[in-house]
Amino acid sequence: MEIKVLKDILSANDQIAQENRQLLDSNGVFTVNVMSSPGAGKTSLILETIRRLKGAVQIGVIEGDISSSIDAETIGKEGVPVIQINTGGECHLDASMTYRALSNLPLQDIELLFIENVGNLICTAEFAIGAHKNLVISSTPEGFDKPLKYPLMFTVADIVLINKIDLLPHVNFDTDAYKKTVKNLNESVEIFEVSCTTGQGIDRWLSWLQNQLRNR
Repeated sequence: MEIKVLKDILSANDQIAQENRQLLDSNGVFTVNVMSSPGAGKTSLILETIRRLKGAVQIGVIEGDISSSIDAETIGKEGVPVIQINTGGECHLDASMTYRALSNLPLQDIELLFIENVGNLICTAEFAIGAHKNLVISSTPEGFDKPLKYPLMFTVADIVLINKIDLLPHVNFDTDAYKKTVKNLNESVEIFEVSCTTGQGIDRWLSWLQNQLRNR
């Protein structure tokens, strides 16, 4: 019974996610679902991207958190449209929450939309929200074993960013082992190494992103 109920929930969610995708496509909005554990650098990456692309790309953001609007307020200071979703205890965004947020954004004025999911490496991978690409961020202080512990997250990823590489001299993070594990799980995923603090590797990330926008 529990398995059937879960299947029904996921099936209903997938249907709404497809409607979200249609809405985004009809408005020409390329959307990235940003997932990670808490503190890996989701908001930092979005901020760095906004600052570097401001004036060239019209960007919007949906911020997902269990509570508070701290991240949305921070993003809002950059002058981009932002909507906060508070899940009230849920550990992930779902397609219905995302639809309500999309309905309150000026989609006709947005080319690139970031959806910052709740900090979680488990259930965020299970619920489609209609995004075009799934981005997973790992930070070097977390250790290099996260793909082994949370394989589904890396299986659904289109791109993986290893963030905080400026801390590599100070933490135990085996970059080669991490990349090998991720590639074993997902052969087609792209892996970038970045630091939102120093800017190292950000240009490669932006190049990938702009290429996606050109070819959408």
